[in-house]
Amino acid sequence: MTIEQKQQEIIDEFEVFEDWMDKYEHIIEIGKSIPIISKKNKTNERLIEGCQSKVWLHMELINGKISFTADSDAIITKGIIGLLIRVMNNEDAEVIAKNDLRFLNEIGLQEHLSPTRANGLANMVKQIKLYAIKIITE
Repeated sequence: MTIEQKQQEIIDEFEVFEDWMDKYEHIIEIGKSIPIISKKNKTNERLIEGCQSKVWLHMELINGKISFTADSDAIITKGIIGLLIRVMNNEDAEVIAKNDLRFLNEIGLQEHLSPTRANGLANMVKQIKLYAIKIITE
């Protein structure tokens, strides 16, 4: 499945929900299924700066694709990083670096987050893209 197909799948999922309470519930469920970061990788170096809650993100290159594991101490934030991982996991660095992640706007996520959570989301995306760019330039 391409990154565009993954985004469209998420957009389609969110269209069935009438209100944002249901969407938040779905985000929480997504957070329950993310690949959890191992305890040895749950370090300060892997904390995403600028997030209201703690978010740990581990990225590594496996067979030419970027693989992600993560965790958060907040259930909504864990779901948000879960959405990002779902779209970008096991993709080429070039694809991750160039993709605009249109699904975030199309499901209305950014406009329904508090300013601090929206800032955290932006920092999550930034960290992922910076890692992809680092892979490309090495």
